[in-house]
Amino acid sequence: MSFDLKRQSLLQRIANVRNKDFERLALEVYRFQATYNDTYREFHDYLGVNAAKVSYLTEIPFLPIQLFKTNTIQTGNWGAQVIFESSGTTGAIPSKHHIRDLSWYLVNATRGFESFYGDVADWNILALLPSYLERGSSSLVCMVDEFIHQSHSEDSGFFLNDYEDLFKKLVKAGEEGVPTLLIGVTYALLDMAEQYELPKFKNLMVMETGGMKGRRKEITRTEMHEILAAAFGKENIHSEYGMTELLSQAYSRGKGIFTPCKTMLVMTADVYDPLQVTFSNKRGVLQVIDLANLDTCSFIATEDLGFVHDNGDFEVIGRLDSSELRGCNLMVE
Repeated sequence: MSFDLKRQSLLQRIANVRNKDFERLALEVYRFQATYNDTYREFHDYLGVNAAKVSYLTEIPFLPIQLFKTNTIQTGNWGAQVIFESSGTTGAIPSKHHIRDLSWYLVNATRGFESFYGDVADWNILALLPSYLERGSSSLVCMVDEFIHQSHSEDSGFFLNDYEDLFKKLVKAGEEGVPTLLIGVTYALLDMAEQYELPKFKNLMVMETGGMKGRRKEITRTEMHEILAAAFGKENIHSEYGMTELLSQAYSRGKGIFTPCKTMLVMTADVYDPLQVTFSNKRGVLQVIDLANLDTCSFIATEDLGFVHDNGDFEVIGRLDSSELRGCNLMVE
């Protein structure tokens, strides 16, 4: 089968993947990328791994996420429709994720969100993502912008630093009982919680995306969620786990426990031996299989420390000491 026909076949199967088919499909994606992705193939050569002999997911070499800073990661030869860049501390080299087909990312992100929260169109979406908007090349902003365009609410939109207008929109949503998603970077949500007596209503869902960006003192996720829950009158604060190098997301309905969408599987690797990968019940470095990354690399060794439960849910408990801080960095529990 030609490269193009194989790619199209894999894309169709990824779009419709079910849990029972995930491992077999992931192994096919792995062999496809080990053949046609130059950087990934060089990584295999460096490790001395023969892709033809890999039979289990735990045997797959996961590409260090740092290589998105120094290499153009792509499977096959094509021009990028858009390039997403990571946030980070001043002077840090950003990761760059070259995207072959932006519509694929947006459809997959929408499908993932809706599998947790229902039709995007039914939500009033208020986005407080100032630092990401200022950067202009954020995958998160791109995703939320798509959600806003799909929303049937005329009040949906971004709020750069206009807390007053956002406050008014929240009050209006509360008075009208409109299902509302407030999605925001952590420091901005905390700023708003300090400055306003926020409306508290049943149909409001607050979702933080992580990140202090040096604007505030770092606190634990537990402390942050307690502050926001009290400010908004919620039992739980939701969270989104995503990054520039991934085209799929995981969501938490509270307590910092994330559930991956169906195109995503998370495992852990031993901190001192990254080739020792296990499915669950061991603390380690999070290893992400993201089937949606078909055109780049679906097997990513992150720099997040975490724990994966038997059901595939996971927690993020910190970062590797040697890794650079990132704007979407999740706080240590």
